[in-house]
Amino acid sequence: MPAELGGSQLSSLLEALPGIASVLRSPVADALVKAIRAAAGIGEFAVEDAEELVRYAVRRGLVGQEEGDRVLAEVSVALKGKRKPAKPKATKKSTKRKARR
Repeated sequence: MPAELGGSQLSSLLEALPGIASVLRSPVADALVKAIRAAAGIGEFAVEDAEELVRYAVRRGLVGQEEGDRVLAEVSVALKGKRKPAKPKATKKSTKRKARR
């Protein structure tokens, strides 16, 4: 039977092995941090993060399954409406420079 780690043992392990905290971290915590960064405009929004947060909220009884499904459907529709910006076309000036080189 595996031994359980106490709070101080876990803290020591986290200090001794840099990077292990990210492995042990909750997927909900990751999704929450990413969603906050996306809301602030300093990160990318990912549907997977929204799904993780909605699943968590449904599991905890914070929202009902129907409301969770409705929110994810709204997110899906909103994302389909957004287009990725097209690549800027080369201007004649920049095209001429390339030709001279």
